[in-house]
Amino acid sequence: MLNDGNANSDGGGNGRKLACEQNNDKISEVDSVFDRRRFLQVAGTGVAATSLAGCTGSTKSGEASQQLQGPIKIGVLAPEPGNNPIGASIANSAKLAAKQLNDGGGVLGANVEVSVKDTKEDPATGQRKYQELTVGQQVDLTTGVFTSEVMLNLMSSIAQQRTLHLNTGAASPETSRKVAQDYERFKYYFRTGPVNSHYLGQNMVDFATANFESMGWDSVAVLAEDYTWTEPISEALNGALGEAGIDVPVNKRYASGTENFSPIYDEVANAGVDAAYVVMAHTGTSAVVQWAKQQRPFGFGGIHVPMQLPSYYGSVNGACRYAVTQNSATPNSEITKKTVPYANAYQKAYGKYPVYTGYITFDAVKMYAKAVKQAGSTESDQVVPELENMSYTGTTAEALEYYGKDHRYPHDVKYGKKHAWPVWLQWRKSGESGNQEVIWPENLATEQYQSPPWVN
Repeated sequence: MLNDGNANSDGGGNGRKLACEQNNDKISEVDSVFDRRRFLQVAGTGVAATSLAGCTGSTKSGEASQQLQGPIKIGVLAPEPGNNPIGASIANSAKLAAKQLNDGGGVLGANVEVSVKDTKEDPATGQRKYQELTVGQQVDLTTGVFTSEVMLNLMSSIAQQRTLHLNTGAASPETSRKVAQDYERFKYYFRTGPVNSHYLGQNMVDFATANFESMGWDSVAVLAEDYTWTEPISEALNGALGEAGIDVPVNKRYASGTENFSPIYDEVANAGVDAAYVVMAHTGTSAVVQWAKQQRPFGFGGIHVPMQLPSYYGSVNGACRYAVTQNSATPNSEITKKTVPYANAYQKAYGKYPVYTGYITFDAVKMYAKAVKQAGSTESDQVVPELENMSYTGTTAEALEYYGKDHRYPHDVKYGKKHAWPVWLQWRKSGESGNQEVIWPENLATEQYQSPPWVN
């Protein structure tokens, strides 16, 4: 069952009772006064643990055999899901995952309900919508969030509510640093993807080392928009490209509200570099359109979030042709056996393909469902260790796993060839439209990089 976010709270707790608990008078009496999740956290190993004795058990697959009292409530936080492809991909993918779970009998017999709230990419709005989901509707899980500023503003509330949150869009590593600094308080936070900004930067270095020589990009100008999420990327790139033998005469963090890129491109052109190596989201469309329209004498590529959208070519009248971007997945990239089927199911349900946040959100909901099955409960403190120990084949990686609590970035998705390993694509013309052609890694490549014809 899906919920558009307007349902009234039923006053129930976040935790769902097991069927075998229904006749336990002590638990029932406590539940009538307290949220059951809070009760278990306060009671610890006392009365609650005794009352639950005999209710646990698992199958050979490691999943609990008992049934849950449903429904399982998932709250989704997405930016303008009605018209923003990033937010729509988050919201729709959560709904698609829930539908597939419900069509398969639910999670331990419980249906999954999805409630979507619009963050408007605003920290204050995001905070208010989070409270509506957790305090008002008492969801079992929250997921989504695209903007790092919104995500960072929610961390204290996540710790206070002790409701699991699986981040599926915001990249700043400051969130996972909070887990490292105070694990017991912030352990309810996980990042299913993308890899955090430090590793996004490391992946840019890995791509450059493997490909720049063959691409003819011996010198580049690094251009990063001045937002929180790009700061660790800049740190990762600083010095690393030079150590890889790449000349970087221009390394610029430009103002977040930049719309006119002509002065910046003049500086890049005067430096005589082979390409602009970019880190862009909010300002990306103006940047790539002006690069193409002005036919600037250098290539263009890096992390460009708008170009990750499969329908982007038509949106900018082909201005992204020959431009390159990192991405979590594409509709045709067979990263795992689940990637293409998910993309096709999404397209069938919603008439278009998802952007990267969709793949990650779909994986997050499915991972959570598996963790609940293994724990036999939606209680956050029981689900956390299941997620910490899980290795899950999703749409974006063969082995989606989280770093442990002693890692530099605890509860962040692991980065690496066997884990979350982004693909790199180039936009190419195909008939009257364009295709996202993967150029790296080699095992997924459908084309080789092609330089723009106006670049000598």
